[in-house]
Amino acid sequence: MKKLFLTLALCGMLFAEEGVKKVVFDLTSGKIEAIEKKVLSGIAFNKTHYENNLEKLDVAVVIHGDAYKFFINDLKNSPYKNDTILIKAHDQLGKRLTAMTKNYEVEFIMCESGMKSKKIDKNTLYDFVKLTPSSTIGLIDKQNEHFAYVPIH
Repeated sequence: MKKLFLTLALCGMLFAEEGVKKVVFDLTSGKIEAIEKKVLSGIAFNKTHYENNLEKLDVAVVIHGDAYKFFINDLKNSPYKNDTILIKAHDQLGKRLTAMTKNYEVEFIMCESGMKSKKIDKNTLYDFVKLTPSSTIGLIDKQNEHFAYVPIH
């Protein structure tokens, strides 16, 4: 009886994942064009594609490299306080990233190790940003959860 229950439970777990695709984006680019095309527009396009095919797409984005600046809510108290291009796009970009978490359930995960080296205070980040000890750990964890790896460099 126990074996039958265990077998049924395992089959249920396998079928529960059917129809669910998973992707983790490795975001290192500090170019606004890259975040616009690959993250904001790209994720929306991909999510819509799978939903139109009656499938679900789970999306995570691991943030490191030059991409930290896009996820800072308080630019005045950050290393990016003098980045005029970022300052100009900041309000709109923040609203759109926040919408990605609400409308598309995107998980944004930031590398703490790089934050320390760039002197980024976690209190300056948007509330939706989660932290991981390192980008490598974040990527390993997601790939071990069967997320496909896609770089955005």
